[in-house]
Amino acid sequence: MDMKGTVSIVTGSSSGVGAATVRLLAARGSHVVVNYSKSAPAAEQVAEECRVLGAEVLVCQADVSNDADCRKLVDEAVARWGRLDVLVNNAGTTKFVAHGDFDGLDSDDFKAIYGVNVIGPFQMVRAARQALTASGDAAVVNVASVAGVKGVGSSIAYAASKGALITMTKSLARVLGPEIRVNTVCPGFIEGDWLAQGMGQDNYDRTRQMLLSRAPLQAVCTPETVAQSILSFIDSHTVVTGQHLVLDGGQLLL
Repeated sequence: MDMKGTVSIVTGSSSGVGAATVRLLAARGSHVVVNYSKSAPAAEQVAEECRVLGAEVLVCQADVSNDADCRKLVDEAVARWGRLDVLVNNAGTTKFVAHGDFDGLDSDDFKAIYGVNVIGPFQMVRAARQALTASGDAAVVNVASVAGVKGVGSSIAYAASKGALITMTKSLARVLGPEIRVNTVCPGFIEGDWLAQGMGQDNYDRTRQMLLSRAPLQAVCTPETVAQSILSFIDSHTVVTGQHLVLDGGQLLL
């Protein structure tokens, strides 16, 4: 895909993987929508970085678990530029609970996590379907996790939600082709403040070092390396749909 003049929405793009992705798309010539739920100052900072790269930018507050917000997000992008070519469903949430702690999760936790991690991407695709179809060469990339492949991660609810997102990717790919390709990236451990805060700094450092020593590539993800893989599904893998790509330095092989 020639990215120049295209329009891209990246949900949850005020920090981390989303911010890295929207910057990369801006650098490739796409007009971008920077979406945030609560972090307006951070979103504005990312937007300014994208403008410096030459992109036209729209900053839009939306909670993807709310269908009206999803429709607003798409409508504002189409009203601004008259088209939509790329949707990256990156917004996500979790609750950090040991997998053996069955009392650490309740139905409200599952509903909140699924609301953002599964229902949110579905609602975004539904809202964007008409505009993406009109593009004729559109791409949706969902950001899942190795947790959805291995049943590991911050909590059972989180792992289950990411597994559901991987399966939903296959369903969406079946019904949205040939105009729209739908794929998923599944990062493992991602360096950054969000994970350090959730895990606690000591556990974060210990886990990172363990993964660096054991993984065949002796590497973990950064927001930038995940963004590069997202971009590959958008502009390189033009005959690929319904697939998921694990990004973990080879840790899945162990």
